[in-house]
Amino acid sequence: MARVTRDFRLNSLQNIPSWQRTLFILAFAQFVSSLGFSNIFPFLPFYLQELGTRTNLSIEFWIGMAFSAQATTMMIASPIWGAVADRYGRKLMVERAMFGGGAVFLMMAFVRSAEELVLLRALQGMLTGVVSAVNALAAATVPRDRLGYAMGLIQVSRWVGFSIGPLVGGLVAAVVGYRGTFWVTATLLCLAGFLVLFGIEENFERVVKQSKERPGFLSGWRNILAAPGVKATYSIRFLSWLSQMMLFPLIPLFIQTFLPETSKASSFTGITLAVGAMAMTLGALYLGRLGDRIGHRRVLIGSAFITVPLYFLQILTTQPWQFLVLYTLAGAAAGGIAPSLGALLARYSRSGEEGAVYGLDNSIVAAARAIAPMIGTGIVVWIGLRSVFIAAGLVLLLAALPAFWRLPKAKMMSK
Repeated sequence: MARVTRDFRLNSLQNIPSWQRTLFILAFAQFVSSLGFSNIFPFLPFYLQELGTRTNLSIEFWIGMAFSAQATTMMIASPIWGAVADRYGRKLMVERAMFGGGAVFLMMAFVRSAEELVLLRALQGMLTGVVSAVNALAAATVPRDRLGYAMGLIQVSRWVGFSIGPLVGGLVAAVVGYRGTFWVTATLLCLAGFLVLFGIEENFERVVKQSKERPGFLSGWRNILAAPGVKATYSIRFLSWLSQMMLFPLIPLFIQTFLPETSKASSFTGITLAVGAMAMTLGALYLGRLGDRIGHRRVLIGSAFITVPLYFLQILTTQPWQFLVLYTLAGAAAGGIAPSLGALLARYSRSGEEGAVYGLDNSIVAAARAIAPMIGTGIVVWIGLRSVFIAAGLVLLLAALPAFWRLPKAKMMSK
């Protein structure tokens, strides 16, 4: 009986298509990386205060630099790593991101000053980029008619990791201390890297273009941007992330207007972010699969136009539960934006260009992450806290307009 059961399990595993096994491993790797990279957020400012500074610059300056340095270097490095992926393989780039992240986090446990930590955060942005690497390998592996489902599942894994990462990081830091948390994170990233190394087989074949001269990175990027729909998709990606990240750092301050006591505001902020992230993950999974059936362009436009008024309504909230409900609904609606954009990029671009395509994509996201908090903070200082919701809605509306007018209605590039 035991042998029959074992044989049945082996046959069941063998019956799973290779692209599904690859997708599930990539989703798990994305979950682990998101959890690992986000679990330092609750205590990173306190860790910097504990380290102290060796310069005349304030510790507040170095706290801001710790968040912006990683996004800035990732913006520069992602397109380069993407082009390398198209030449030498996408699996190799996932391994580079996982093992590179593990090595950098291990070094962070031994820093002696805020300046050293900021330098390592900049190095983290240069070496990691798990999102673009995972998306590129998924886009090159998954059948075209299942891309919406694949991108939705990866988005789910990402946001689940981000939603529970701060909670896990806070608990681990309380048990083993700040430095011990970096050890734990480095171990998780390396374990996920080994899972990719031994669990995924990539049949990589470099696409050689019929040209006497070997094309360089810049010419490859120009070819990608020249494809119909790609520029519009990138602009929508930038604006959608700009809208989202304008709000994210200011949500605790907005909740504090309802709950002046810091401990209550902090607890409710954690609940709100976790519930909103979960709503976004479920929305991404459902709407990504819906896009496979009715078209990702249609889902993208619908998600954006539904999310905009939900942003506007948040300015009218007077109770914490009202904000929680609207924030959750907005998260569920916005969940369809990311997987739709990921699937459209794969449809508008050629096979063999996945690494460069998603490297540029990750660079654009990093650029939005780098400047959005400064824009949001400036709006709050000049106009007021509630006005940032109007600004975020208007930015997302600007993203919906090119989606309606500029995105091709059908797949343009041959695969």
